[in-house]
Amino acid sequence: MPSARPRILYVTDLAYQARGRRYCDEDIFLTSRLRDEFDLALCHPRDAAALMGAFDAVVVRNSGPVLAYQEAYDEFRRRAAADGTRVYNPLTGQADMAGKQYLLDLTTAGYPVIPTVDRAEDLGLLPRSDRYVVKPKLGADSIGLRIVSAEGARASADGGVLVQPCVDFAYEVSFCFVDHDFQYALYAPHPDRRWQLEPYEPTDADLEFARRFIDWNGIAHGIQRVDACRAPGGELLLVELEDLNPYLSLDALDPTRRDGFVAALKASLHGFLAAEA
Repeated sequence: MPSARPRILYVTDLAYQARGRRYCDEDIFLTSRLRDEFDLALCHPRDAAALMGAFDAVVVRNSGPVLAYQEAYDEFRRRAAADGTRVYNPLTGQADMAGKQYLLDLTTAGYPVIPTVDRAEDLGLLPRSDRYVVKPKLGADSIGLRIVSAEGARASADGGVLVQPCVDFAYEVSFCFVDHDFQYALYAPHPDRRWQLEPYEPTDADLEFARRFIDWNGIAHGIQRVDACRAPGGELLLVELEDLNPYLSLDALDPTRRDGFVAALKASLHGFLAAEA
């Protein structure tokens, strides 16, 4: 049973080098605030499986692309499932946590996503384009992403990659949720400066769009980020649903919204521990 102050193993790679962002600053800030209510220890993702037995729960945060430590991550998942370890976000996520197959599934199901296929014979199902995006099914952080011609798309679509039309979007926008509660949205008004984010005030239609994917994923407790682009026709299309270790861009928020996110995260963790006790 959890103690009066639950013990949290907080998984992060403080040395991970991300383009245009300092992931470590975010985790230093968050752990400084979570210590108000939890006993915390930080560890690298390669060490999580060996250490997690001494804690009430494991919180996976800015741990970097899993491809960099795939064997350690697979062992972590195996041992967590075998031992009944409480992992936040829960390892039941169907989105980026499990690879990019969900983009194919959502395309087939008619959800508003960037149309996606993985086989050359299905390229005709995509809107015609002069350029296509090709990315690995197990990719992350734009690793392995390429822009190719129609001929390049046909040559690449062997079932192991995703192929999408290259969308000339107006901007990208991200919606952050804790549990099923919307927290804030940020957008990059200049597509050529992807990481210069500003607060975005979503419309009711925007939130309805984002909540469709949160509801689809079905995670009761956790942090999720819905990334979308504003297509030329004005509609939003899903780019990705990050449910493993979404970077939160908390430095782009004003203090009030940042404090609100922290309060929501604390409440979510307490609720998660109580529900899983």
